[in-house]
Amino acid sequence: MLEHIELFFKSIFIDNMVFAVFLGMCSYLAVSKKVATAIGLGAAVIFVLAVTVPLNWLLDQYLLRDGALVWLGPEYADYNLSFLSFILFIATIATMVQLVEIVVEKFSPALYNSLGIFLPLIAVNCAILGGSLFMQSREIETLGLAFNYGVSSGIGWFLAILAIAAIREKIRYSNVPAPLRGLGITFIITGLMGIGFQSFGGMLTGGDEAPAPVEETTAEKIEENKVKVEEEIDEKEISYNNLIKEEE
Repeated sequence: MLEHIELFFKSIFIDNMVFAVFLGMCSYLAVSKKVATAIGLGAAVIFVLAVTVPLNWLLDQYLLRDGALVWLGPEYADYNLSFLSFILFIATIATMVQLVEIVVEKFSPALYNSLGIFLPLIAVNCAILGGSLFMQSREIETLGLAFNYGVSSGIGWFLAILAIAAIREKIRYSNVPAPLRGLGITFIITGLMGIGFQSFGGMLTGGDEAPAPVEETTAEKIEENKVKVEEEIDEKEISYNNLIKEEE
């Protein structure tokens, strides 16, 4: 349970898709002019990541990685289909995006029209593909953790585009210098928000190993000092005996 909680908060705040690795910036900048539009696209991204990351985890575990085909028989244990990762991952993502597009067009035509070309472009959104590739490279162990990672990564991207959309609606009525209006001030705000999110970097970090108890450390130091003192006494005694022999 603790592993799921740690992965959830880490994916949202520390490894945020936008502010940590700058993925999905095209739609982040283009569809963040209104909060309503940003919420619609953000919800679509959460759904696509929540579905595609677990599906691609299954593909990676039972089809793509080295030795994944051993379930077909011992003669397939040496097969490695990892070179097909990009093709199969993108195919899975494109299928889910088509499903989302059909649902949004059916139940919310206004949102579908406001999102425009950026809704089908989720299929080639680097944040979506990045979620599956990060899942693969980080070797997430279980299907539950893969689902957790997909949902939390989507929530992180959703919070990023929602925050910048809310700010852009406010600064529309602010006295922004002419050279910074538009994408200029948006990039500056994004950088500042990225710095703020990076401050969460120490939230889940810390020593995995417990410090040694004070009693043990003190006892070890006393023993070391005792050995050093005994060695110094022996050396002085030897020197004294040698000096007496020389005088005789």
